[in-house]
Amino acid sequence: MPLTAPLSQSTIVITGASSGIGAATARALAARGASVVLAARGTDALQRVAEACRADGGRALVVPTDVTDPAAVTDLATRAAAATGRIDGWVNNATEAVYGLLTDVPPEEFRRVVEVNLLGAAYGMRAALPHLRAAGGGVLINNASVLAEITMPYMSSYNAAKHGVRGLSDTVRQELRHEPWARRISVCTVLPATIDTPFFANAANHSGRRPTPPPPVYPPEVVARAIIRMLERPRRETYAGAAAALLGYQWRLFPGLTERVLGAYGARTVLSDRPAPDTTGNLSGSRATGRARGEWHGMGRMLARTGAATGLAVGAAAILTARRRRAN
Repeated sequence: MPLTAPLSQSTIVITGASSGIGAATARALAARGASVVLAARGTDALQRVAEACRADGGRALVVPTDVTDPAAVTDLATRAAAATGRIDGWVNNATEAVYGLLTDVPPEEFRRVVEVNLLGAAYGMRAALPHLRAAGGGVLINNASVLAEITMPYMSSYNAAKHGVRGLSDTVRQELRHEPWARRISVCTVLPATIDTPFFANAANHSGRRPTPPPPVYPPEVVARAIIRMLERPRRETYAGAAAALLGYQWRLFPGLTERVLGAYGARTVLSDRPAPDTTGNLSGSRATGRARGEWHGMGRMLARTGAATGLAVGAAAILTARRRRAN
């Protein structure tokens, strides 16, 4: 079921709202007149996003929150409901990442990535559901990334956590179908392609090389629009960016071949040739500035062409392999 009230009368909680997709989504919702509750660790960055949301015509409340603390996430929900009277939608969007071979990533950093991406989403769902029930229904959205379905090298903890988020969404959706009070609550998952955000610059890194976004790269507003569509017309799952849908289709159709091709492609595109020192990135503290976009928007057209060519190459290879198998 969709929101029980129009967006202009709804309250939406967004975690990871201090930059990237969260900031873009907050501003898009504010432009539609919604009340947004912004959560992340960086108070200053959240205030900048809140000011932009108010300038766009919406209402914004800042609640600094570390999503790995279940008590803090519960407090976020309580404060949001107390301030606005209800919670109509909740977007679990907080994310962190670390680059490097599995054997080079410190265990505590691997754990932190899983805690933010997977446990953060679980804590958010636990906190949101009682308030959505009290509101008579609503929409809960988990940002899982296309890496919840496919994988790329040098991102083992992120891939694993995002696969977990997708499974978590599916399981909770199954559970709620058997609860009469939950029939008006929708659990949705969004799977974005590569998005131009500060994610890459802020990630921890133990690869020795600078992380780069595998093309094609889409602006964060593409995901914001997908999230708004899901709030108004919920779907079980949706992709954001055509490349994500293409890769997901190829992975399901030819998993072994696509895994090998993306492994080779990722080895050339996930990390650049530029050297980079080891860093804990934003795992040890917020580095958000309130910006939605990163540094890759000027390369968007070129990267889109490169990514499209790669997608066609993967598809062509898959078709050839299938034909050979049938011929044999």
